Amino acid sequence: MTKKIKKLVWVSFQAFSGLIFLLCPLACLSPFVHAGKYPIIGLLGLVFPLLYLASFILIYQFTLVFGLGFSGTFKEEKTAGNIRIVSWNISSWGLTNRNNRNKASNRHEMTDLLNKTDADIICLQEYHFLREKSLRDTLIPELKEKGYNYFFFVRSKYTMRLYSSAHVTGVVIASKFPIADTGHFSYGDDDYAEPLIYADIRFNNKMVRIFTTHLQSVRFEPYDYAALHNLKEPVNASVTQSRAVAWKLKQAFKKRALQAALLHKKVEESPYPVILCGDFNDVPGSYAYYIARGNLQDAFLKTGLGFGRTYRFLSPTLRIDYIMADKKFTVAQYKKFVVSYSDHYPIMADIKTE
Repeated sequence: MTKKIKKLVWVSFQAFSGLIFLLCPLACLSPFVHAGKYPIIGLLGLVFPLLYLASFILIYQFTLVFGLGFSGTFKEEKTAGNIRIVSWNISSWGLTNRNNRNKASNRHEMTDLLNKTDADIICLQEYHFLREKSLRDTLIPELKEKGYNYFFFVRSKYTMRLYSSAHVTGVVIASKFPIADTGHFSYGDDDYAEPLIYADIRFNNKMVRIFTTHLQSVRFEPYDYAALHNLKEPVNASVTQSRAVAWKLKQAFKKRALQAALLHKKVEESPYPVILCGDFNDVPGSYAYYIARGNLQDAFLKTGLGFGRTYRFLSPTLRIDYIMADKKFTVAQYKKFVVSYSDHYPIMADIKTE
């Protein structure tokens, strides 16, 4: 889709939304205005229920996908009482990055960025290392220099279906604070998802449970992306390819719905206030997002501005990576790093726990 078409779609959406919000209050005047003199008001009164429904849906969806925070520039210096947390799907240190044609690791650049965030907690998805024990902790030395002495990793069950036995992927929680307890929960054996894991830490004399996970991937291959691109030009679209893409999306929706239900259950069962991070592979307003979020706060919606895109491809509105916090906490600020090392942008939030 060209920039002109994107702009046209966006302007059209804004115009439609504005029209709905203009007509709705006019329709409210129908009981008080002479319909014979002002028939347009009478006609609007007839369709008022539809206008009301449309405005309600627009407002609800808009508040889920568009951040209205105007908190200003992110303050790099941490404030006492705030816990800083980073979440990032690192695409196996960039090895599976769609733009990484040389298949070279970006590990050093990525760990350097992580160290510079001065985060207290780092949650990583699609973390990759060699299985050989002597090479396993490739991340630890670089992070230990910055004080990340506590580490919890759980491997993904689907690793063996993607890599040779020498490679392992999984989810990671790295912490500057001692980890009092850990746990993990697996989704289905046939799912292309990474486990839900947690680590309990003590911060400001309070226990906080940190969750992270990576919900079902659609598992698009290069030819699927080509099919999606062709959908923008119907002349080149293939019915067979389009059906294949639709089938993958459908299966992923089903899997994520079940995974989100388990995630929500475990969050609700937590004896401590929760901070949840991860790649949900689904957008705000989706069923999986709604179930997974539950009663938690979406950090981006609290202080972020715009659509908050976190996935670098397909659409400028794809926000699929999240940091969520218990309502006992306050989201102080949120930041996204626009870097090209991974398919995803790293996100960071300062959470006030006092």
